[in-house]
Amino acid sequence: MEKLWAGDLHGRLDAAADDFNASIRVDARMAGEDIAGSLAHSAMLAARGILSREDAAAIAEGLGGIAEDLSCGRLSIDDASEDIHTFIERELTRRIGDAGRRLHTARSRNDQVALDLRLYLRRECEALRDGIHTLIGTLCSKAEAHADTIMPGYTHLQRAQPVTFGHHLMAYAMMLLRDSARISECAARMNVSPLGCCALAGTTFDIDRELAAETLGMNGVCQNSLDGVGDRDFCLELAADLSILMMHLSRFSEEIILWCSWEFGFVSLSDAYSTGSSIMPQKKNPDIAELIRGKTGRVYGDLMGLLTTLKGLPLAYNKDLQEDKEAIFDAVDTAKACLSMMAPMVETLTVHRENMRRAAAGGFINATDCADYLAGRGMPFRSAYRIAGDLVAKCIAEGRTLETLTLSEYQAASELFGEDIFEAIRLENCVNRRRSRGGAAPERVKEQIAWVRERI
Repeated sequence: MEKLWAGDLHGRLDAAADDFNASIRVDARMAGEDIAGSLAHSAMLAARGILSREDAAAIAEGLGGIAEDLSCGRLSIDDASEDIHTFIERELTRRIGDAGRRLHTARSRNDQVALDLRLYLRRECEALRDGIHTLIGTLCSKAEAHADTIMPGYTHLQRAQPVTFGHHLMAYAMMLLRDSARISECAARMNVSPLGCCALAGTTFDIDRELAAETLGMNGVCQNSLDGVGDRDFCLELAADLSILMMHLSRFSEEIILWCSWEFGFVSLSDAYSTGSSIMPQKKNPDIAELIRGKTGRVYGDLMGLLTTLKGLPLAYNKDLQEDKEAIFDAVDTAKACLSMMAPMVETLTVHRENMRRAAAGGFINATDCADYLAGRGMPFRSAYRIAGDLVAKCIAEGRTLETLTLSEYQAASELFGEDIFEAIRLENCVNRRRSRGGAAPERVKEQIAWVRERI
């Protein structure tokens, strides 16, 4: 099969080298974007009088037929083609003759592939945001149901202060909201057209780049033709955004894995998102959460691969850039798959309120409230902190909790303690009094839920 790039090359490319050079198995997914770009390019050429109206009409009809045939399965993509651009151009020419050969006027595969990739990733950004918003909605619903379910909050994985399960879940909702915003910003930056940059230096034809960009729903055009064909910052940015997203999913997965262990017992996963052991019949393994945690490293690898591929490339186009698609497609596919698993896994998990409450009661996580009690009565906080610490040490030594100390024991530590200390250190009150904006009080958690829902 003669190559579009044959020019003055008359020898035949080695078969293995031909296969090594091809990208059709990776870029075939951009067929729709390639057709859309060609339609916009053809219409622009006709509007500028570079292409006849008859040829433009034939091209539009031919490309429409190819799109329909691909969609319904009447046409299959030929893996022997070098890339998706070659396949569609050859199929178009086969159907409509010389008009198909005129389509590539004032265009190079360099600006063509850069355009296709931007259009494809723009669409994928919307799908990613939809997946993120679905997960955020699930978190909001779960948080609403557990706005007053007390659990220990942790620092250094040590029980620290009482929070609610709803409050904990909303922390992840906030992270995901930022992920959505980052992807939206990335999509806006990538939504400029390189079409018309041609191979690297623009074209001698009197084209209208803005018209083609407008037809494709893009916000403008690349302002430098070298940059237009050599830029892959948008791939890096999206891969970086997805790495942050996956880091958030991984942190959440790690907590789910901990919570559903016997040592915590805070939640149970649905059987639909768990597996068993081939040898230990008692096991219920959080494999889906573990896979999400594991696949995070895969997306990080995609980002590092892209950075490494690009770091030494001179302007403008180099064949190395063919490696961009496999990495960014994998990152997108992986993130979408993980989002699709995380939402129903969270929605169907069972929360064990009593175990969370028991854990909260056993870790002296009301010690800060004991110190706040004294500080509220005029004692300097650092002095109050020391007294509360001494009371905790006493309880540890005697195998007791702050709730079981008597009033006389409290007053032996400070005469500022009164009968109301027991209400002050009651876990429900410890949580309910944390009414500062963004705090753990159920009313504040519900405000957070409403705030997030407004934004998705």
